[in-house]
Amino acid sequence: MIYSEQNSLSAHKRGSIEVICGSMFSGKTEELIRRLKRAQFAKQSVEIFKPKIDTRYSDDEVVSHDRNSIRSTPVESSGSILLMSNDVDVIGIDEAQFFDEGLVEVCNRLADQGIRVIVAGLDMDYKGIPFGPMPALCAIAEDVYKVHAICVRCGSLAYVSHRLVASDKRVLLGETQEYEPICRTCFAKVNQK
Repeated sequence: MIYSEQNSLSAHKRGSIEVICGSMFSGKTEELIRRLKRAQFAKQSVEIFKPKIDTRYSDDEVVSHDRNSIRSTPVESSGSILLMSNDVDVIGIDEAQFFDEGLVEVCNRLADQGIRVIVAGLDMDYKGIPFGPMPALCAIAEDVYKVHAICVRCGSLAYVSHRLVASDKRVLLGETQEYEPICRTCFAKVNQK
């Protein structure tokens, strides 16, 4: 009797939500790609999504700053992810901070359907304010993995992505010319000026 109960439990797909967060240049996308490629190696069905506005390296791939990549589908909104998630075991979502707040419900629904959902994104914007749906995703996730860049000014663990160019736009795609990872102390010093 116990044996058959264990068999039925293992046959049931268990969904979950994993969040990878941190500042820019901390390795979030690298970790997302690593987890997704391991799932593919394990012969699991994998689908990857990214916001359509993120065209920095590629229109149809998720690409890390180290140039590692994996094929992805760019989408306009979180609702599109639900429409394209049939018959998959694992879903990867990059740059989650750029999605609408509906992403939280989408991830919950997918996990409830037995899908492993792996989400990567900035946890804070350039002002140090929690960014988009990321705080809510961290709250509902079974696993939150915070990665850290190194502060380019003092070598401590980075706290935030400091913007180097003048712009009040919350969403400003960029790289090392526009942003630098800095620690809490250096961020406070920069904001005192």
